[in-house]
Amino acid sequence: MPSLEDYWYIACRSPELADRPLARQILGRPLVLFRGPDGQPAALEDRCLHRGAPLSGGVVERGCVACPYHGWRYGPGGEVVEIPAMAAAAPEGMKVSACHVVEQDGFVWVFPGAGVPAGPPRRLPLLGEPGWHSFTLVTPFQTSVEACLENFLDCPHATTVHRSWFRTPTAKVIRTVVRTRDDGAEAEYFDEPREKSLVWTLLAPSSEHQMRHTDRFIAPATSEVDYQFTNQARYLITSNCTPVDDRQTLVYTVITFRFGWLTPLIRLVFEPLARQIIRQDQEMLDRVEANLRRFGRPRYQVIPQDLLLPHIAQWRKALETGAEPPPAGREKHVDLRL
Repeated sequence: MPSLEDYWYIACRSPELADRPLARQILGRPLVLFRGPDGQPAALEDRCLHRGAPLSGGVVERGCVACPYHGWRYGPGGEVVEIPAMAAAAPEGMKVSACHVVEQDGFVWVFPGAGVPAGPPRRLPLLGEPGWHSFTLVTPFQTSVEACLENFLDCPHATTVHRSWFRTPTAKVIRTVVRTRDDGAEAEYFDEPREKSLVWTLLAPSSEHQMRHTDRFIAPATSEVDYQFTNQARYLITSNCTPVDDRQTLVYTVITFRFGWLTPLIRLVFEPLARQIIRQDQEMLDRVEANLRRFGRPRYQVIPQDLLLPHIAQWRKALETGAEPPPAGREKHVDLRL
């Protein structure tokens, strides 16, 4: 059974990794990223073997990262390739630990686990396909991955936190179906209200076109919010949560959409709206985290309408402890008032 370390996490966007080393932290582990002599990204422990200086404070020279203290140079595999104070070659076997790294879909992904990845990162769906446009938002949250995922996949909070922007309370009771999957869980919503919402007033087709809304949790740290309309318009919001540590998360949100001939223009409206909505989530989660610390992190009260929270918690707990995750193929119907 894999652990939380045995997955791919986004470390940065590809353009961020240029001609200088870049400091990152994943699951509490400090890393330095840089591009090797072939231009491919590398990720090493951010610590020089000599005196422990952070390699991220140095420079990249001929595809190696050089320590800012005494200039020791490290190759993409973590090996010491040069010690300036030594006239001879660096002793063999001196190296810092390195992580598996892949550049894909415009991001640099790091696999912090000690083993070998089973395969590359999951591709971001629809990205770059003909007729589709996309943009990316990068947001730091002062809370855990679990709290971020639950927020992104929680409809009821939108009627208060995003009131009038994304939802407005209608007191309408809708039917939902929650299904367990072999990689997480999903919730599908039926006859969901769209009235009194700035987002749907500006970005949705007319009411004659029905909407299918599905939220997905993809273990261990990805949420996917999928809106599909009967006129083929579609919005797909994928958030990959990179755990900096237990209480800090860096979220990379990729919003991919199709809206017929208006697709190239939709971004002019959608991006600022999305930034405002994510900013509201960021502010609320920061306030919740600060209050949890004040009260000593009390237990959550979970109700059936918290559709995906139990599945997120069960999956992540299983990965932390080595237990089996919840089985796929189960289904539950829940009424939800929005």
